[in-house]
Amino acid sequence: MSVQLRPESDAATSDAMTGLPAQLLHDLRSPLNQIIGYSEMLSEDVEGQQREDLMKIRAAGRRMLAVIEENFTSIHENSTTIEGNDREEMAQESTAVTRHLTVAPGLVLVVDDDAGNRDVLSRRLRWQGHDVATASNGSDALKRMRETAFDLVLLDIMMPDMDGYEVLGHIKADQRLQHIPVIMISALNEAQSVVRCIEAGAEDYLSKPFNPILLKARIDSCLEKKRFRDRETALFEQLQANYERLQEVEKLRDDMRNMIVHDLRTPLTAMLVGVEMLERDAALNAIQHEIVAIAAGGGKTLLGMINDLLDVEKMEAGSARLQYDELFADVLVASALDQVASLALAGENTLITEIAPGLPAFAGDKNRVSRTLVNLIGNAIKFTQGGTVTITVTREDNESIRFAVRDTGEGIPSEAFARIFEKFGQLDSRRVGTGLGLAFCKLAVEAHGGHIEVESTLGIGSTFSFSIPLAAP
Repeated sequence: MSVQLRPESDAATSDAMTGLPAQLLHDLRSPLNQIIGYSEMLSEDVEGQQREDLMKIRAAGRRMLAVIEENFTSIHENSTTIEGNDREEMAQESTAVTRHLTVAPGLVLVVDDDAGNRDVLSRRLRWQGHDVATASNGSDALKRMRETAFDLVLLDIMMPDMDGYEVLGHIKADQRLQHIPVIMISALNEAQSVVRCIEAGAEDYLSKPFNPILLKARIDSCLEKKRFRDRETALFEQLQANYERLQEVEKLRDDMRNMIVHDLRTPLTAMLVGVEMLERDAALNAIQHEIVAIAAGGGKTLLGMINDLLDVEKMEAGSARLQYDELFADVLVASALDQVASLALAGENTLITEIAPGLPAFAGDKNRVSRTLVNLIGNAIKFTQGGTVTITVTREDNESIRFAVRDTGEGIPSEAFARIFEKFGQLDSRRVGTGLGLAFCKLAVEAHGGHIEVESTLGIGSTFSFSIPLAAP
């Protein structure tokens, strides 16, 4: 039913259409909210004539609310008028929905300066299964929020001293509270107010009197989103803790490994000195010399592996300092080929060098650049049988020297390109080694300010290349 007031003058008509002051509208709607709310809750627990009477009270309250909205607000809202079968249907639907929780109950704080409003809303929430606390003003609400972990806050906008907007601002500015969802509530349903609340960080907005079905849906949605965020936060914190613990364990492991490896180098060096002295003993026969040579070769290989590991660890930690000298590409290549010549002969491989004429000297750490070349050429020979290994050196962009080692071996699958440069990274179990050689090469080249890369085709061969700047960085 719609009731129209008929003002006696045009001025009165203008005032009515312009709307009453917001505080007066709030004061008119608040008691109606309580009448409608209490009658709704009572009607859910009674049957027969009593229920019919309560529904009439509720309908009367809604008609009074419709009168206010249609005659004294500047923005007309779609009022709900319950008549006949419609009101009975909503009452049944409300009872069914409010008594069946779709999410786990939460701890809700209701903030409203009107005791009646707090009571109506608190009863409704407890009916739905939630635990409820109340606050009568903004300062009390903020104090309670800092003392208790609430899952949701229902915050009235129009309150004395500190209104809902100001309270919302304090909540969102406090790092301890800003994750708590806030639903703003008001006896006024104004678009400008809704926008202001959402922009300030409110999760949602509800106007009084509450439709119990809508109230439950909004609360369930907010609680579900908060619990999802809480689970996400807890998972992130757990991952962070696990990551920090993993870093601690890795550091302990690396420290222990470095200590063991470092301690191994001293006795191994002493053993090698003894084996080399024994190798020079003229009293040994041919077989004994061969056995001693094998022992010496194994010891040198092991010492090289220990040195590689220690160097890789130092470079990863950034504690290795480069000793810059004036280097010449042709000298470095010749020295590297001398060290791998016997390996190439054993594999029946042909070594080819292609060094561009007139290459300038460049600044670099002789030991690390030389070891990089030896590692790359040695790998190429190791995985090429009866083929060709070509070493080329060119000038790149007039700013760096580029070394490339190309083989005609079995090749490397493209998905393994990144892995082979990792520490202890190996292509497959058939390739015997520590997995430190290419990791050392990558770190040594990057320490010079250069870059290393690989190109490969299965069954055709691979090319490893690296560049070193002409000048020290």
